[in-house]
Amino acid sequence: MERAKKPKAVIVGGSIAGLSCAHALRLAGWETVVLEKSSGPPNRSPTGAGLGLDQTSRRFIESWLDQPELLHQLTLPLSIDQNEATDAETKVSRTLTRDDEFGFRAAHWADLHGLLHSALPPETIKWGHLFLSFSLSNDKFEVYVKTRVLQNGNTIEITGNLLVAADGCLSSIRQTFTPSLKLRYSGYCAWRGVLDFSGQDDSETIMGIKRAYPDLGKCLYFDLGYGTHTVLYELLNKRLNWIWYINQPEPELMGNSVTMRVSWEMVEKMHREAEKVWRPELVSLIKETTDPFINVIYDADPLETVFWDNVVLVGDAAHPTTPHCLRSTNMSILDAVVLGTCLKKSGLENLRSGLEEYQRVRVQATMKQVLHARRLGRMKQGLPLTGRKAFDPSCSSSEEWDQLKQRNLPFFNDVPLPDY
Repeated sequence: MERAKKPKAVIVGGSIAGLSCAHALRLAGWETVVLEKSSGPPNRSPTGAGLGLDQTSRRFIESWLDQPELLHQLTLPLSIDQNEATDAETKVSRTLTRDDEFGFRAAHWADLHGLLHSALPPETIKWGHLFLSFSLSNDKFEVYVKTRVLQNGNTIEITGNLLVAADGCLSSIRQTFTPSLKLRYSGYCAWRGVLDFSGQDDSETIMGIKRAYPDLGKCLYFDLGYGTHTVLYELLNKRLNWIWYINQPEPELMGNSVTMRVSWEMVEKMHREAEKVWRPELVSLIKETTDPFINVIYDADPLETVFWDNVVLVGDAAHPTTPHCLRSTNMSILDAVVLGTCLKKSGLENLRSGLEEYQRVRVQATMKQVLHARRLGRMKQGLPLTGRKAFDPSCSSSEEWDQLKQRNLPFFNDVPLPDY
């Protein structure tokens, strides 16, 4: 009788990956509980900026919502993928590639997170619960998860049939099974920021940036310099999201985060360096952005195994990746979809076969996408690549320009899904 109950998944991590799994597994007939150490849902979290959603991810998110049109209302089109090169001396830019059928849409991380968590039953997410450890029953039928309730310091145990590790690229659950796997520093960090220009449409900065980047509101702009590049696109509610990648030695991280706190001195130095490289319109945008922050960019050599018994990895826990192909969020959503689909077919009684199919379907795609994003990031940053000279946009070829396009990503439009 106990085994006839509805199967239950305990999901560690309440970011996009964890919430997506909660939706997908609920549709597959599973009870879900999400453990998240944050005390409540984020509003305008400084560590969450812009992201791009592809057509496949949007289709599945809409299937989880009672009002599918809300996703469209919270996003802006990214129908164009454009790569430009800027000369540091003259500050003149020229277009290298332009794809007018890119087909993504741009969202703010907090907006998408809010949409996903508000569409779940309120009791699904346990805010302020810090994951501590897990253990398995002798027959591997149940998993026992210990978590600390941060509000009162109590330790409680939650029992389920499946543990889903959605605890990010620094996953402690993954570490249990793959202690030798280390994150690979990319060779560069990213300054990031979002400028809210509400009520400032006529300001010199905004008028200048719209002249320099006339397709803002529908274009994903990559601006390439020598050994560096930036990303710029518009978000809903008059927000401009920018990223600037800078080659540097690996910084020392504090705590369990790849986001660095920055000082005013660091910000001022960044402003001075921007003036040397980028056109003045972009520099003005960067200078007017309050609270910029730094992400240290990592990935990891792809895993061939992403589940053990009744513990499974999803999202950045399964495949840490660099951000140059807008893959992290989209891979997390597809992980959830495939996991839910496979477990709906297998049922709890054939859990292992369902997890094996999830692994087979996802690993073949994510492995190639992680390695492609790594190569593209190194190319845009002018870092060495095996068998070829470092990319320099000032003396590059049309063949090299074509390699900058996002649609060269493996499985760009034909991501593998279970064949039923």
